[in-house]
Amino acid sequence: QVQPVESGGGSVQAGGSLRLSCAAPGVTSRYFCMGWFRQVSEKEREGVAAISLFNGGVGGTTYYADSVKGRFTISRTRDKNTLYLEMSSLKPEDSAMYYCATRGDRCGSSWSDDGEYQYWGQGTQVTVSS
Repeated sequence: QVQPVESGGGSVQAGGSLRLSCAAPGVTSRYFCMGWFRQVSEKEREGVAAISLFNGGVGGTTYYADSVKGRFTISRTRDKNTLYLEMSSLKPEDSAMYYCATRGDRCGSSWSDDGEYQYWGQGTQVTVSS
């Protein structure tokens, strides 16, 4: 599998929106999980959202951190293995480096456990100003 590549980060004012993208070609597992994590400086990496998928399907079970429910939406295209994170009503506390990650099984209750993911992107910075 090829390392995921994120894009779409940037700077925005509070209340604004951004869409992050993650290209993750080469996924061959029958079931797999794709997730978004974020990290601020030396703090622990936090699970933001994840989607559990059947290879060849379009939808999937989604998971969200309580802090982003109702504001962020995770989705994925079937043909290009591209993962999206639509972020709206952004707050300064959403500022972080955002990472895309994949694993070759369903997300399940461990969706936010970064140790369960095998492949990681380099990250894209999101900065929200007040």
